Amino acid sequence: MSDEYEYQRRVEELEEKSATAARLFDVRRIIGALFVIYGILVTIAGITVSEADLKKAQNININLWTGVSMLVVGLLFLLWLRLRPTAAPHTTPEAAPGEGPDAGGS
Repeated sequence: MSDEYEYQRRVEELEEKSATAARLFDVRRIIGALFVIYGILVTIAGITVSEADLKKAQNININLWTGVSMLVVGLLFLLWLRLRPTAAPHTTPEAAPGEGPDAGGS
């Protein structure tokens, strides 16, 4: 009985670690972080633009607008992650042969 309890405890620990890893490597977190980082860099480039660069782009600060847009998209991804976190994967115990709804018992 002690071995069964120890085995069950180890399985629960591994499931908890697996759920933590799944949340850590959620695609929304990675995409959101990249958009925020690149958005900050492009926004800084847009703030420090020269008059010659603005003249080339017909007086439209493309870097500033693109950077702000990337920041907004990145923050939306991170907000989405915060509001709808990844659910932990649920494992169902496997039924032994001869048990369950498909068993041909009388």
